[in-house]
Amino acid sequence: MTNEFKVRCYGRRELAMRYCPDIAPASAHKKFNLWIDRCPGLLDSLRQVGYTTKQRQFTPHQVQLIVNAIGEP
Repeated sequence: MTNEFKVRCYGRRELAMRYCPDIAPASAHKKFNLWIDRCPGLLDSLRQVGYTTKQRQFTPHQVQLIVNAIGEP
């Protein structure tokens, strides 16, 4: 995996692993979800562009909102 980050579609665990590469995928996913929940306004912003907790991928627009809120992985 390269250090260069590109905004594109990412699977939920794939993006979580970009942010938390040193832990197990399931743990990274849980931790990443906590970050989203605890970042003021992020979850609301994601929902406004169609995010649901059941989707398997983040759209490029959703990824950009995440990067704007918590920074690049």
